This record gives sequence, C-alpha cells and structure tokens, in this order.
Amino acid sequence: MLALAFALSASAVPCVAAVPDVSPLANLQARLGEAASRAPGHVAIAVEDLATGLSTGINATASMPAASTIKIPVMVEVFRQMADGTIDLNTKLHVTGADKDYGWGDLADARAGTMRNVKQLLWLMITESDNTATNMLIRLVGRLHVNREMASLGLSHTRLNDDIRTNTEAVRTALRSSPKDMMRLLDAIARDRLVDSWSSREMLAILAGQHHNGLLPQPLPAGIEIAHKTGSLHDTLDDVGIVYRDDEPYVIAVMTTNLPTLDQGRHWIHGVSRIAYDELGRFAQWRQDSGIAAFDPHAAQPVAPRILAEPISPDETMWTGGMGTGNAAPVLQPIGDPNAAGVAPAETVATPPPGEPLLPAGSQR
Repeated sequence: MLALAFALSASAVPCVAAVPDVSPLANLQARLGEAASRAPGHVAIAVEDLATGLSTGINATASMPAASTIKIPVMVEVFRQMADGTIDLNTKLHVTGADKDYGWGDLADARAGTMRNVKQLLWLMITESDNTATNMLIRLVGRLHVNREMASLGLSHTRLNDDIRTNTEAVRTALRSSPKDMMRLLDAIARDRLVDSWSSREMLAILAGQHHNGLLPQPLPAGIEIAHKTGSLHDTLDDVGIVYRDDEPYVIAVMTTNLPTLDQGRHWIHGVSRIAYDELGRFAQWRQDSGIAAFDPHAAQPVAPRILAEPISPDETMWTGGMGTGNAAPVLQPIGDPNAAGVAPAETVATPPPGEPLLPAGSQR
C-alpha cells in the first residue's frame, strides 16, 4: 500500500490517481486540491512525509519564480566547493560595486571594500536574505557551477541565470525553480545526504536561523521547529522548508505568483501550511498505529519521493527582493551564527573537520 505514489492533477479540480487507501493521505489530497481551486493566483505545491517518502503535489513540476529560494542552491554549491577544499569558511571577500543590490540586505549600504568571510555571507544570505551577500557568493563559486550542481542532482527546473538584480527585466526569467526541485534539496538535507553529512547539518542549522517567518511557520503551534527559506516579489510569495513536528518531520514547498495582493498570498499560504500540518499529523498517527517506523535521517529512504504532475508553461514575473519580518520565530536554535553575541571575529573562525559542528571558538553546546 505504501509503495504507491499519490498525486493531484494540474487542473483546478484535481483528479485523484493511484492514491493509497489511507484516509489521512486522501484527506490531504482533497484539502490541498480544494485550497488550490480557491487560490488567489497561480500556485504550486509539493509536500513529502519524510518517514515514508510519500509525496503529493499540485503543479509540483511547474517552473516558478524562485525569488530568494534560489539562495538554497547557491548555499549548496558553496558547501560543495568547501568539501572539495577549494574554499573554506574563512575565505574572505570584499564588496564590489557590481555585487551591490538595493532590494534587500544590510550589505546594500556597505562601502566598497567591506570584508566578510564565507561563513558570515552564508548566514546573511539565508537568514537575512541579503542580496549583496548572495551576489558575493555567486561571484565566488560561479553561476555555471551552481547550475551544473543542480543539474547533477537531477533538478531540471532550477536555474540561476543572473545575479540578484532587483527591478531588472532579466530577473523575470533568471531565477527559476519548482516545488518538486526544492523538495528534493530539502529531503537530501534532512537525510544528511546533500554534499555530505556535516554539510547537510550545517545547511539545516542555517535554514533554521531564518528571520523571515511570516509564511509557513505563522499558522503552526508555538514551539514547532522549522528550517526554511522564503522568497518574495511584488506579486509572488514562496516558502520552502522542513517542518519538525516531534519525530514526524515533513517537507513542504509552496510557490505562488500572479497574486492580486501579497496579503492574499500570505493568507492562502497560511491555510496550506496548516492543512499539511494537520493531515500529516493524522497520517503520522496512522503510521504509528500500523507499526511503521518514525523518520530516521540515517536510514535508507523507504520510498523514493514521487510526484505525478504535468509541467506548465513558465510564467513571467519580476523578482523584487526579500519579504519583511514575519511573526513566529522558529524554535530550532541554529549553531555557529556569526552574528550572535559572543561569536569570535571572522579571522578566528576555523573550518571544523567533517563530523564536527560549526561552532565558534570558545562556544559550548
């Protein structure tokens, strides 16, 4: 039964196909389909139960504006090159005029020549969604290498075809991904398999330090841990992440565009996030009652994630920078935040060997 994939069609009113005869999963499908039929714009969703690998989606393979979620692939390539030994956390970069983007981030106002190391830039890129920090890391690792790494991972819809340039025509098509691609990246991070185990744990910690929490986390109960990345443009909202509900985590990737207003998009994403949380909680209880093991990040993946959905034509929208600070903050405490109090300055931060956490000098667990 559990070996069956389940899916929604790309139509507004979904046709159920190959659905396991498990009420919570059927309920998830039905409720997501109903939510999609009431969406304020064009939407795409992918959701995966990590314990079983079962997933469902609406337009899950659609090429969508990635906005700041494209920063996850940039982070992945940075960690890959660190694993190769070509760069490390202490590698220093200086802000250039070409790096600066005025859409979002403290470094937008930094003077040319301002120095940051790779560790600091990673945290700024993900937790603050700093566009200038992102451009500095893209310059370091190369857009070509980011795209090659995504292609090698089988992500057919994820492309970084320009730097982060707010209010430019090129950005309409330059930053693209799909919920399915983002789900696959997050699945590999959750299983300690993206680049290597140490890199996966550090990427997870950085994602857990996200400061923009007004989308997926907002409708969830207090204390729920979530490692995620948001994205925003003038008519687009994205949020992709791993939600840690006790020992029953799941991946959710929601991408929206052509929204009449961002407030309508936020409200809709809040509803989808709560639907996934409630129905996957019921499914987790069903699995426990059936004797199916909870998620183990070090165990072999029990069922390969599969989404049956038809791709659609890429939409054309303008990416205009990160969204503002939301409400609920994640409880999962990140490690090694270079901006936290008491962290050693950049020159003293050393790259730990594989298997060791990325903790600042003098810190304790």
